[in-house]
Amino acid sequence: MSLPSTTVVVVTWRGRDHVTACLDALARQRPHRALVLDNASDDGTAALVAAHPSAPAVVRLPRNAGYAGALAAVLPRVDTEFVAWLNDDAAPEDSWLGHLEDALRAAPGAAAATSSLLLADGATQSVGVRLTADGHGADLVLAGREVFGFCGGAALLRTDVLRSCGGVPRGFFCYYEDTDTAFRLRLAGHGVVSVGPARVRHRHGASTDPGSRLFHRWNERNRLLMLLRCAPAGVALAQVARFAALTAVLPWRGGPKPANFRLPLRLQVLAEVLLRLPAVVAQRVAIGRRATVSRAAVWREWAGR
Repeated sequence: MSLPSTTVVVVTWRGRDHVTACLDALARQRPHRALVLDNASDDGTAALVAAHPSAPAVVRLPRNAGYAGALAAVLPRVDTEFVAWLNDDAAPEDSWLGHLEDALRAAPGAAAATSSLLLADGATQSVGVRLTADGHGADLVLAGREVFGFCGGAALLRTDVLRSCGGVPRGFFCYYEDTDTAFRLRLAGHGVVSVGPARVRHRHGASTDPGSRLFHRWNERNRLLMLLRCAPAGVALAQVARFAALTAVLPWRGGPKPANFRLPLRLQVLAEVLLRLPAVVAQRVAIGRRATVSRAAVWREWAGR
């Protein structure tokens, strides 16, 4: 009997209401290794996972390290050809893993395969990620287009390539770890494929609140960190300067402001980016040394496409 090719990593935090459905669906996949990373849940999640009949391996962290931190923590334990990232509020169809593995094997130039994420009503949430002209990672919802990156809620990656490209940016905590990883894969000369038949039902917002202050803090901060790490220097600096300039004029702008345009949040984001700048510069240098494709070439090909 051949050994499984994939370790599926399910990161959970307070997932009592949805992790069982995820593990039930995972148990019906092609043979694999299931590894649940519990981010110090305190709601009974640990007991549910321990009692699940599929008996997944479990790593329990002493504190919540976020999605990125959890994936980074568990990567050294993965010894299979592929590693899958799967949200605890996502339930894949039975053929999901098979479609992803087959797609990567059929595309030797690709290092990641992204799924079709469907919302509860059947609408498409994502078939991959595009890179906007100003450096946002945005979900694509129309099948058939080439994708810049993958949605980290349900994706498959080549384990050795992920490691060689620097792994997972644990300091991001949550959000943009997938776009940052895809950017580094592109810089190293690898592709990303979208696999339409690899379908996953996603309870969007079950794990985190997309409208919360924390969401906007992580989202805004990590976009800037991703650009500083991966994008051409001129692009990265221009986007940081633009963010700072918009922040500076906020006190003189009247009317209601969206959550991500509130002054205290944006000042916190700028402070966190500046505090991380020395480490980010070192990371940028390391990423550049591993690259086989220039930052400018990746940006020209994919930004705004």
